Amino acid sequence: MSQDSQHGKWTISSSDDDDDDLPPSGTTASKPHRPAVSNHSSIQSASPPGLKLEPVSATVEVKPEPAKPPVSSLVIGSEARQSAAKNKLNPVKYETSPSLAGKRKKEVSDGSGWALSDSDEEDGDMRSLSNLPKKAPPSPKAKKPKVENERPPSPHGRLYYIDEPEDFFESSIPCLNDTYRFYLNKVTGLDRKYNSGALHIRDILSPLFGTLKESVQFNYCFDIAWMVKQYPSEFRDRPVLIVHGDKREAKARLLQQAQPFPHVRFCQAKLDIAFGTHHTKMMLLWYEEGFRVIILTSNLIRADWYQKTQGMWLSPLFPRLPKGSSATAGESPTFFKRDLLEYLGSYRAPELEEWIQRIKEHDLSETRVYLIGSTPGRYVGSDMERWGHLRLRKLLYEHTEPIPGEERWPVIGQFSSIGSMGLDKTKWLAGEFQRTLTTLGKSSLRSDPLVHLVYPSVEDVRTSLEGYPAGGSLPYSIQTAQKQLWLHSYFHRWKANTTGRSHAMPHIKTYMRTSPDFTQLAWFLVTSANLSKAAWGALEKNNTQVMVRSYELGVLYVPSAFDMKTFPVHKNPFPVSSSSSGFPVPFDLPPTCYSPKDQPWIWNIPYSQAPDTHGNIWVPS
Repeated sequence: MSQDSQHGKWTISSSDDDDDDLPPSGTTASKPHRPAVSNHSSIQSASPPGLKLEPVSATVEVKPEPAKPPVSSLVIGSEARQSAAKNKLNPVKYETSPSLAGKRKKEVSDGSGWALSDSDEEDGDMRSLSNLPKKAPPSPKAKKPKVENERPPSPHGRLYYIDEPEDFFESSIPCLNDTYRFYLNKVTGLDRKYNSGALHIRDILSPLFGTLKESVQFNYCFDIAWMVKQYPSEFRDRPVLIVHGDKREAKARLLQQAQPFPHVRFCQAKLDIAFGTHHTKMMLLWYEEGFRVIILTSNLIRADWYQKTQGMWLSPLFPRLPKGSSATAGESPTFFKRDLLEYLGSYRAPELEEWIQRIKEHDLSETRVYLIGSTPGRYVGSDMERWGHLRLRKLLYEHTEPIPGEERWPVIGQFSSIGSMGLDKTKWLAGEFQRTLTTLGKSSLRSDPLVHLVYPSVEDVRTSLEGYPAGGSLPYSIQTAQKQLWLHSYFHRWKANTTGRSHAMPHIKTYMRTSPDFTQLAWFLVTSANLSKAAWGALEKNNTQVMVRSYELGVLYVPSAFDMKTFPVHKNPFPVSSSSSGFPVPFDLPPTCYSPKDQPWIWNIPYSQAPDTHGNIWVPS
């Protein structure tokens, strides 16, 4: 089966598309190519393994790159652009074409060079890319010595990470939306008003939010030296526990990063199911004044807090309970405390026991969101509803209300990575997952509303603040895409003028149900979970078992927890106001459908027809 388009002929595998093929969202097929960062705040280029950015303006020398893995080992994960390990090669010179910076190339009718293999094999033989610019032999020049405290290298060169202005970080407690406690990250290069009320990691860790004693950082990708610098100087030596999913060589690199920091300890999450990852992003902050939880979408690397759109839920400051309080004291109406303790318990990790005890000693009753986690495993019976999308289904069933005409209320999913979902929509997306997303109270109506999926197009990435390197955070692979062309009719552009972030590519993941006129929300979810079975779980054994591969975490907003029927959509969420009742949806509603010319960003094929905002093209080697 094949399909012609302006981007070449797509060859579709005839084999059934199941979970035994390429790793889905957030995973790696070959752990040595898992994201790695150096000891000196120096992370690898934001390109996925084997991808090079070619500036079109000059012959340049680029940073050493890792050896290219076979295509079957390409990281297809949600943060894969940090992948590729520390194989230190000599610098390589690339001959490039005359400058195109500042000029728009004429559109070429034969498309943007989507060179596809004829092979049905999952490893997607890329020999058809042989017409691309060739790599010169390694230069015999001596390697440049590493510089202490060097900034992370950028595909755009050393000057890419511009300095934030002095007032970029809050010197006083920012105006916070205390109703929802949902915030976007600050983005360098935006008009000031679009960062007013947004938060940077330094703001979150600021003494203005509490006098820190200890913290835990759950995440997928770390730059330990950079992370330590984000803590204010007075807290920089306070104990930090890192919860990660790295194994073998990747784990060794992570431990090596922390050698200069004796206050940093590690907890390895158990990943017993193939292609699973520890994708949860959460901070636990223990203060002299109490305790706080932050659930977010950003990795602990500089690039994720620079020019990408990210989101977070920031808990209230939870006070300590009086001594002798009962075991059930400090619970919220949403049972957040119980669910957080259950999630932490699922790690079966001795390192988290003291944190479990600390949480038990605090009053979390102010929490108004529901916790939705995923933890690896196969679950049967009532345990099926503990994790993943069946957990979301249960909460929507119990805590939302049917709405008249709900079949006209569309569902929106927005994400930064896409897993393998099968040869047609009934295999998972329009079957079990859509049934979850369309659950609305105890209605017997099985509505079939529109489903809009928001995912950046090639043009969105090309014209972004980062240019093509932003696509390294959007790891939808050609091997997966060419087997699920049906999915692309669901796609909508990333447009976020209301939040000023149309050109800050999304690493945030959100799901919601909106009114037909897009002015009301029936519910809203911010999470680490991308569009994949690995993240959300998939039913097995005639729907009697659910299998989840990865750790994920998010929070669900339902109107009943806020004494509301629906959430009004905030039309102008910036600058943030503490009094607004409108929900700050991160992107524009209604979403904009792809035009016939639009194509979803696919990260492991070339884009050489037009330069990006920095004059670069994107060429897989």
